[in-house]
Amino acid sequence: MPQENVPAAPQAVIVMGVSGCGKSSVGEALAARLSLPFIEGDVLHPESNVEKMARGTPLTDEDRWPWLTVIGERMADALARGEGIIVSCSALKKIYRDHLRAATGGRLSFVYLEGSRELLGRRMGSRTGHFMPLGLLDSQLATLEVPTGEPGVVTVSIDQTVDGIVADALKGLAVEA
Repeated sequence: MPQENVPAAPQAVIVMGVSGCGKSSVGEALAARLSLPFIEGDVLHPESNVEKMARGTPLTDEDRWPWLTVIGERMADALARGEGIIVSCSALKKIYRDHLRAATGGRLSFVYLEGSRELLGRRMGSRTGHFMPLGLLDSQLATLEVPTGEPGVVTVSIDQTVDGIVADALKGLAVEA
């Protein structure tokens, strides 16, 4: 695919939402369209977090802070090198998003992938090899503070193809498609 017109100043973009919304697939596709590196945020979780989630135990704020800090550091490093970056991260609470905004000096946008509980459940039920069990979806939905209306947030419906989601995200990010 051709490279899109990348904004003049390098920027970090987090593709966010609850488990099953397609953060990884959309993040990878968005990064490919923009010729930017992509980081799968889940791989940055400490092993203790992965084990906890695999057992069906929801993470606490205390569990998430070190992980969010590492994500913020990775984005800040890319920006310091003059590079943009795309990262997948649930970023469920406003305080988490504000922490990530601070880490990037405000050079951060979010693509919030929004979908119904039913659609999310179907997607989670059909995937294999992921540590996050379907049972944690309700916990994530309960924790989610919907970011729609926050500055720098583009809300995109997941009830479409990955290409459609990416096209809507690019429009919302004001990147020419």
